Amino acid sequence: MADTGNRHRVIALVGPQSSGKTCLIESILSLTGKLSGKGQGRQFGDTSPEAKAREMGIDLNFAATEFMGDPYTFIDCPGAIELLQDTLSILNIVDAAVVVTEPDVDRILGLSPLLKHLEKQKIPHYLFINKIDRANLSLDALVTALNDVTGESVVLRQIPIYENDAITGYVDLASGRAHVYKPGAPSEIIDIPGSIQDTFQEARFNMLETLADYDEHLMEELLEDIDPPKDEVFKDLSEELERDEIIPVFLGSALNNNGVHRLLKAIRHEAPFVADVSQRLGVADRGPAAFVAKTLHTSHAGKLSLARILRGKVQDGDTFGDARVSGMVTLHGDTVTKTKNAEAGDFVGLGRMETIRTGDLLTPAGTARAETVPAPLKPVFGLALQAANRNDEVKMADSLAKLCDEDPSLIYDHVQDTGETVLRGQGEIHLKIAADRLMSKYGLKVETHTPQVPYKETIRTSAKQHYRYKKQSGGHGQYGDVIIEIAPLTPGTGFAFEERIHGGAIPRQYIPSVEHGVKEYLTKGPLGFPVVDVGVTLVDGGYHTVDSSDMAFKTAGRLAMNEAMPGCKPVLLEPIMHVKIQVPSDFTPKINALISGRRGQILGFDALDGWDGWDQVEAHMPQAEIQDMIIELRSMTLGAGTFTSEFDHLSQLTGRLADQVLGQAAAAE
Repeated sequence: MADTGNRHRVIALVGPQSSGKTCLIESILSLTGKLSGKGQGRQFGDTSPEAKAREMGIDLNFAATEFMGDPYTFIDCPGAIELLQDTLSILNIVDAAVVVTEPDVDRILGLSPLLKHLEKQKIPHYLFINKIDRANLSLDALVTALNDVTGESVVLRQIPIYENDAITGYVDLASGRAHVYKPGAPSEIIDIPGSIQDTFQEARFNMLETLADYDEHLMEELLEDIDPPKDEVFKDLSEELERDEIIPVFLGSALNNNGVHRLLKAIRHEAPFVADVSQRLGVADRGPAAFVAKTLHTSHAGKLSLARILRGKVQDGDTFGDARVSGMVTLHGDTVTKTKNAEAGDFVGLGRMETIRTGDLLTPAGTARAETVPAPLKPVFGLALQAANRNDEVKMADSLAKLCDEDPSLIYDHVQDTGETVLRGQGEIHLKIAADRLMSKYGLKVETHTPQVPYKETIRTSAKQHYRYKKQSGGHGQYGDVIIEIAPLTPGTGFAFEERIHGGAIPRQYIPSVEHGVKEYLTKGPLGFPVVDVGVTLVDGGYHTVDSSDMAFKTAGRLAMNEAMPGCKPVLLEPIMHVKIQVPSDFTPKINALISGRRGQILGFDALDGWDGWDQVEAHMPQAEIQDMIIELRSMTLGAGTFTSEFDHLSQLTGRLADQVLGQAAAAE
């Protein structure tokens, strides 16, 4: 555990929604003297209008405090799976994470994506089993379930003490001390009850045996029946946590402050320091460096880049390449405090660094992207947005850009085929929160609806069409005479235009105008959708020396297509996506049924690389069928499943579904 002098540590509280993270951070603040009146309703965090309306945590909440003389920043992370990106971003700069969960075996699987991420990024983490006062706790089943969802060694640090089937305390397996809870007071140390002596000895040996898997000296001591001294045990716990080889498990009740003080002491004595974060992020050991873990656009202070100082010292006014720090603050709940200096380990907000983004590594030489930081989550759900006031279209684009700057898992684009602005993210709640923030932060009211599917159309037969455009209205008239041949092309070809004009039937300068007219028509064919995989050849025509013009031949080309295309047997095409669904292996049979039920074609499945116990199922699925698929997928996999998709090809749509699409298009028209 590298201690470089500044003992300021940053700890994230993560875990599923309703597991008790906010209650735990309030308990920590109460125990460290930063919060009074605990138990009188929620007092910390979740103060935004969007959070209050949903009665759930949707933002990162930062708490600055001290424990036994050391400074800490605790970060309460939102638990909803749709808001996971903020958690993943902030985890890049923490010294350790505390995964908070309820003592429910059925909910452990939902921890899997989070635990896999922590494991892959080598982020040290504890597990805090909360709400044990309400539990009929089966530790063996719980530890077994935990071992099933992580590749690391789960190390039980405590066993409960029972009285009349209620948990009244715990025995710490490392120190060998027994504690009983005292309402409104610190726990009391007692002798280990005789009724659980055998259980204690067995559980302690199991813990030591797990630690010995990573320490040859400890293994030799166990083989020789030597009870290792406590300082050696704690040293092993610290070193193996730092290398992210073990997950220590603690028990408690945040609501009653039970077990929280012991968790804090474990963090203080065992969690690594900022030097380990620098090493994890691959930061060179020279000069000041900071990592931006979150971006905020505030109404008063402008853009704020929340960053961990990894090395050296930073002062207000310092520059990182072309970016200059214009104001520096610390955060605690809703309180923002100005500061002039920060050093390695500190967590601060850097003001008005307009070119800096979440995930940037800042050094005096400039800005770079940390190579070890994973890419943002890919979108799985979309909503079409429209400003309620048409005059706010430009304002909406600017506001959306700021939202996406704050949250890298949000992206938006203008879909040319449908004319819609579509915001994409991690689910319906995620995007509804974003839409609400457009109103609360930027005063921009928007209307939302399901995005249109970008259907296309093509033709099945060829045609030849003659069209003469002739218009006289005083002065120069308009004259363009064309004969075109229309033919279907191989799927995926797109559009091709050729000309076979002989003898100057149409002057060369007018031929591109015919092509422009044809292309203009193809933006909306006889069925009402863009036309693809069509070839058009200009074979003959005529012109007038005075009345012919580019506009006349463009119009002739467009109207020739308009007359010919309905007779070419147009057919509807729908986009087919290549979908990769990642789920725990136990759910793979259900995924096969989900794909089949959504008109998908299963291409195969295999073990998910780097994720033991997970499968990746690949399929071709219509885009129309995956727009809300994430809702069903998460429901059937306890929130663990996800997917990625990309366009693959177009496929003909016929029958009742095609009739529905055409009917809806006609009604909208």
